[in-house]
Amino acid sequence: MKSLDGKVALITGGARGIGRAICQAYVAAGAKVAVADLLEDDARATAAELGDHGMAVVMNVTELDSIARGVAAVEAAWGGIDILVNNAGIFNMASIDKVTLQDYRRQFDVNLGGTIFAIQAVVPSMKKRGGGAIINFSSQAGRRGEPNIVLYCATKAAVISVTQSLALELAGDNIRVNAIAPGVIDTPMWDVVDAQFAEYENKPRGQKKREVGEAVPLGRMGDPADVADPCVFLASDAARYVTAQTLNVDGGNWMS
Repeated sequence: MKSLDGKVALITGGARGIGRAICQAYVAAGAKVAVADLLEDDARATAAELGDHGMAVVMNVTELDSIARGVAAVEAAWGGIDILVNNAGIFNMASIDKVTLQDYRRQFDVNLGGTIFAIQAVVPSMKKRGGGAIINFSSQAGRRGEPNIVLYCATKAAVISVTQSLALELAGDNIRVNAIAPGVIDTPMWDVVDAQFAEYENKPRGQKKREVGEAVPLGRMGDPADVADPCVFLASDAARYVTAQTLNVDGGNWMS
C-alpha cells in the first residue's frame, strides 16, 4: 500500500516550489491533494498535473473567509481533510531602521497567522475523521537569529512554538502536529532572497545563492523533493508516534 492511500491533504502555498513538490509526493503516495494558493493560474496548473487526485483552491491565508471557503470546497469535494501542510510563507529583508509596521503585519499575518488559522479551520474536519496530521513550515532562520531579517526569523521561531503548543492541545484528538525547518532550498523564492541579499551585502546577483550552497555540510542547496519526502513521512502512519517535533531538513546546517 502507498503510505498516504485514501488520505485527503490540503497544502497551502502548493502551487510552486516546495509546495508543488509536496503535492506531487503526496499524490505519488496515494493521497488526494488540494493545491491551495493565491496564484490561481499556477494552482490550477499544478492541480492539472496531479490528475484526478488534484484540485485547485484559491486561498489567501491572511483572510479567514478565504480559508473557510477553501476548506469547505475540499470537504464538499472529498468529504473531509486528513492532512494539512502549512507551507504558505513570505520573506523580506530589512535592517532595523527600515522595518515598517506594514511589513511587520504582513509577515506575521502570512507566516504565523496563516498557520494558526488554517489549523483552526481544519481541526473540526479532522476530529470528525478520528484524527489527522498537520505539518507546519518553519525554517533554519527560526532556529537562530540572522542579521537584517528580524521579522522573518521571529515568525519562523513562533511557528515552532505554535507547533509544540497545538501538538499538546490536539493530542487527545489523535491529531499530530509537527514542523519542518528547511535550510537553503533551490526554489523561485530563493531568487528573490538572493536579490535582496545582493542589495544588503553589496554582492552581484547569484553570488549569495552560490555561497550558501557551498557552505552546506552536504555541499549543495536542497531540492524541493528533499523536503517533500520527509513531509510524506510526517503525514504517514510511519510517524504515528511523532508529534510536537520540528525536523531540520537542511543538509546539516543546524544541529538540534
